[in-house]
Amino acid sequence: MTEIPLRSLYGLAFHPFRADVPEHALWKHARVNHFIDRLEKMIGTGGFALLSGQTGLGKSKVIHCIASTFQRKDGIKVGIMERPQSTMMDFYRELGDVFGLSLAPANRYGSFRSLRQKWATHCEQTLSHPLLLVDEAQEMPTECLTELRLLSSEQFDSKNLLTVVLCGDTRLPDRFRELALMPLGSRIRVRLLLTLYSRDELLEFLNHQLTVAGAPSLMTDPLKETLVEHAGGNLRVLTNMSTDLLEEAITRDLKQLDEKLYIELFSGQSVRKTFQGSATGKGR
Repeated sequence: MTEIPLRSLYGLAFHPFRADVPEHALWKHARVNHFIDRLEKMIGTGGFALLSGQTGLGKSKVIHCIASTFQRKDGIKVGIMERPQSTMMDFYRELGDVFGLSLAPANRYGSFRSLRQKWATHCEQTLSHPLLLVDEAQEMPTECLTELRLLSSEQFDSKNLLTVVLCGDTRLPDRFRELALMPLGSRIRVRLLLTLYSRDELLEFLNHQLTVAGAPSLMTDPLKETLVEHAGGNLRVLTNMSTDLLEEAITRDLKQLDEKLYIELFSGQSVRKTFQGSATGKGR
């Protein structure tokens, strides 16, 4: 979809329901704000935090919010791991790239020392701990999770060198019940478990996205209520339905999205199929 119909038909500055919304348009509900506030307090001492939840609840958007929040703060280094499934050699290569070090992964001890010295120096100079964000952390090998725990602490585990946010689906908390990962699980200080959203939260999301995109009246209030009712508390289902409606409205050259369009687009059996596909598809 080109951006021209969005601007000419509705005055939208951007598509409000796509995954690539601008950073300033990211929606942060109360639970996320509380989690970020607690992370900010952790930055001074370091440690592990956990963000988890079932598919379609916006975990990647939350970690995007975290990254954008702390990247704007002076003195805080934010690193993002993009390949959590890496083996140990690539795990060290990526950490070296993230923190500006040229490591020789074959020399694991030398890489271990270099990273720890880099983090320790940062802590001394800024009085804050580097922040490492790991999305899809349920894919991370056990040996790499263990290595990260050992890397990030010193002085007999009495001092942290790093703040780490592990983000993943519902498999991630279960992994910390494994014997090998119990030591890491016991060190998680801050947790956010995303659960199905309430009606009010989903309405807040819809209103926020439409307002920041520049068209608060794009949808009628009855349509918003209908969308929220049929989303099942799942943010991805809501955004996928909203996207389908917006694209259909552009095709028909409609000036506003309403319940009539919803009924015509999602009628009978096709509604259930759309919801099922949306809940399992890739997206927000």
